[in-house]
Amino acid sequence: MAASTLLFVASILLSSFALSCNASGTFSALQKSILLTSSPKSGQVLKAGEANITVTWSFNKTYPAGTDSAYKTVKVKLCYAPISQKDRGWRKTKDELKKDRTCQHKIVKRDYKPESDSVTWTVERDIPTATYFVRAYVFNAEEKEVAYGQSTNDGKKTNLFEVEAITGRHVSLDIASACFSVFSIVSLAGFFYLEKRKANASQQK
Repeated sequence: MAASTLLFVASILLSSFALSCNASGTFSALQKSILLTSSPKSGQVLKAGEANITVTWSFNKTYPAGTDSAYKTVKVKLCYAPISQKDRGWRKTKDELKKDRTCQHKIVKRDYKPESDSVTWTVERDIPTATYFVRAYVFNAEEKEVAYGQSTNDGKKTNLFEVEAITGRHVSLDIASACFSVFSIVSLAGFFYLEKRKANASQQK
């Protein structure tokens, strides 16, 4: 009994040590220990500002017990697929996480829990037209990435979906235009009124 307890404690310590080693700032060092799915179907086109995405994630229990002992927070992000990164250096994938530009759009940040968690997110109005997938990063207490999960495969070729950006004028521009038009009309009316007063004053003299 004592031996099994020691083995269990040792496995937790080894997992924690592995996590510390993996928190080296590179994507390739992260554990893919999070199972994640997103609601859009492969090839589906979502309209920015209107469509919703439901993301569900949980700990992959095929990993040894204690693997997630250092997990503290989860950040879920919308990420560019390779087809929408081509010839766009500002979206380039790099193994060094600080320089990686794959996942630029935050969906949600949550405290980590091993059981299933989910969020329904409305695609924001400023999301550009592109092909996407969803990824979750897990952070330790030092705010270092230690694990991840994503809605696509390792090659980022499956379960991809598109977002169609908002085109045309925004409501704010329409409001600004209307205000400017009203101001112009009032200014013009005021100008004619002053001119008329000047003309009447001249005639009375």
